[in-house]
Amino acid sequence: MRPGELESRILILVTFALVAFGIVCVYSATSAPAAVGGGNPNSSVERQGLYAAFGIVLLVILRRWNYRRLRALSPVLVLVSLGLLLAVLAMPPVNGARRWILLGPATFQPSELAKLALAIWAASFLARKPAPRTVRQLARPVGLLAAVYVVLLLAEPDLGTAITLLLMLGAMLLIAGTPIRLLSLALGMTVGLGALLVWAEPYQRARLLTFFHPWRDAQGAGFQIVQAMISMGSGGTFGVGFGNGIGKLFYLPEAPTDMMFANIGEELGLVGVTAVIFAYALYTYAGLKIALGCRDPFGKRLGVGLTMLVAGQATVNMAAVMGLAPLTGIPLPFLSYGGSSLVVLLASVGILLNIAWSGNRETASLRDRGRRDGRARPARARSSGRPDGAGRARDVRRVAGSGRGAARP
Repeated sequence: MRPGELESRILILVTFALVAFGIVCVYSATSAPAAVGGGNPNSSVERQGLYAAFGIVLLVILRRWNYRRLRALSPVLVLVSLGLLLAVLAMPPVNGARRWILLGPATFQPSELAKLALAIWAASFLARKPAPRTVRQLARPVGLLAAVYVVLLLAEPDLGTAITLLLMLGAMLLIAGTPIRLLSLALGMTVGLGALLVWAEPYQRARLLTFFHPWRDAQGAGFQIVQAMISMGSGGTFGVGFGNGIGKLFYLPEAPTDMMFANIGEELGLVGVTAVIFAYALYTYAGLKIALGCRDPFGKRLGVGLTMLVAGQATVNMAAVMGLAPLTGIPLPFLSYGGSSLVVLLASVGILLNIAWSGNRETASLRDRGRRDGRARPARARSSGRPDGAGRARDVRRVAGSGRGAARP
């Protein structure tokens, strides 16, 4: 078995299992509320299935498309993603946030493209430049570009994606060789500045204050987090049974998207929640093994970034649902309803698989050619050098020695 093959198989199996389970979970979370409201119970799951099919097609294409070509596309992806993040601010708000661009019957979330674009650009930059070792080096241009993304995301507002971007970038900088002390300092400065920005935004400030005292206003600002904790606790060990949860019907807001983990906890209990956490841990293990085993600097940094996108987003979502972090409105990877997130995540899996398949091939080929050249050159030097150089020297010494021996008598 070639290096990375086992991890690739694990990554494929876990990804497809999460996608299939996610489609089932979307059906559970949307069919009953749609039927109660007189709508089509299958509309959401049919749409999610189409998104999954399109994402899998992208996965297969990118699995065979050399990821190194992404380096040339990184500036274009950054410019396009920044332009879309600006354009989305002109869209009408949905639930108090401007995160979606309407494309006829479908919607597109630019923040999903922004995560992928920043990962590719940062991997390209850190592969050709030394890792930042001072605050000034970290600030320009990596920190500056990250700050632009974060400000645009907070303007939507989308705190969850901003946190995920910073987690991803921090992991890539660590792998590139940035000192932990510098990253810790940057983290402290970012948290302090982020707290000021969040406090200046009433929507995010309310969420932050609600996190500390959700039961103080259980029917108002704290309603969502309180209902999420009730749903999680109602499931017990084995849950109330798939499709039998009542939180999604009357109590739990955004059950198919932000609160999908709470719906799983109610219907499948501790066993289902543990299985989901284990699946994400296995995905993270396989992704990091592929990334760290890649000898190409660009592939290694990109692999770490793409893996941390899933790991970081899952951690932020599950922590918020369990009341361990403020609500951020970020979906659960592969499981929550949403086309933009699912398609981009499946595309990133395809890139990871290509890194596992071709990340070491070009390097190994160059090294093998170098060995063959190295063996051949010394052989040619010995064969061509003896008659002209060392051979003549020995003949001269032999003749000189014979002359001296003949002259003594």
